Amino acid sequence: MLDKLEAFIALSRAQHFGKAAEDLGVTQPTLSAAIKQLEGELGVMLVKRGSRFQGLTAEGEQVLAWARRISGDARAMKEEMRAARHGLSGRIRIAAIPTALAMVAKLTTPLREKHPGISFSILSRTSIEVLSLLGNFDIDAGITYLDNEPLGRVLSVPLYSERYQLITAAGNRYSERSSVTWAEVSELSLCLLTPDMQNRRIIDQHLAQSGVSVRASLESNSMIVLYSHIRTGKWSSIMPLNLAETFGFAEPIRAIPIVEPDASHTVGLVVQPREPHTPLVKALLDEATALASQSRS
Repeated sequence: MLDKLEAFIALSRAQHFGKAAEDLGVTQPTLSAAIKQLEGELGVMLVKRGSRFQGLTAEGEQVLAWARRISGDARAMKEEMRAARHGLSGRIRIAAIPTALAMVAKLTTPLREKHPGISFSILSRTSIEVLSLLGNFDIDAGITYLDNEPLGRVLSVPLYSERYQLITAAGNRYSERSSVTWAEVSELSLCLLTPDMQNRRIIDQHLAQSGVSVRASLESNSMIVLYSHIRTGKWSSIMPLNLAETFGFAEPIRAIPIVEPDASHTVGLVVQPREPHTPLVKALLDEATALASQSRS
């Protein structure tokens, strides 16, 4: 039954019989047979029939939720038994919003020092994608905003607060100021994250609250692209203070606090609200809690 449920999960993820079979390392007839056997055992149709994959039936959507839960429980049991025999080991899959990528090492480095058998897979994703991947059990944890847009049912650990800075080259407008307002920032030639990023939506919200809007001269989903353009001296950007500090901006690049309002938003770790957590996720939660305590002290 478990193998059939995992085959069903793979099909729902791939939305294509051939791709799902490839992901599982089986032939397409083998996958199709597993799905039909699962339907026979449950007594319902799970997949809309046609010449190609056309989606899940209403019963299929219900079974998918159970399948994910059962598969997750089985994975947790296996990890717990492996940890009991050999110590904590395995791969932790984390997806983080771009502005939080720089701080992921504060979690992964001490965790691996404690448990050398752990490895990590780190993905850069939008906040919406982080929650989707988490809900589909495609990642073990996410790092995203906690207080700006709905999170749904997750367990969260606040890690730090983002505060926003104008990042600009020396000699540019406002570069000698000790602070600058959101309205003033809107007058500059800005390179910003793309609108699908929650950080960009937050920036647009604060600009709108100040009665202004901005049309970015350059948009990218990569912080490295923004940083490289700032370094030319011809562009400015808006970045969280913690990210600017990670880049190590120095002369001739300035980081200037943005005020009116002096806004901040909480970023944290999110995981599935399930008990028990896998040993790997529990270890990650413990590390996040320790990091949060350090940030508050």
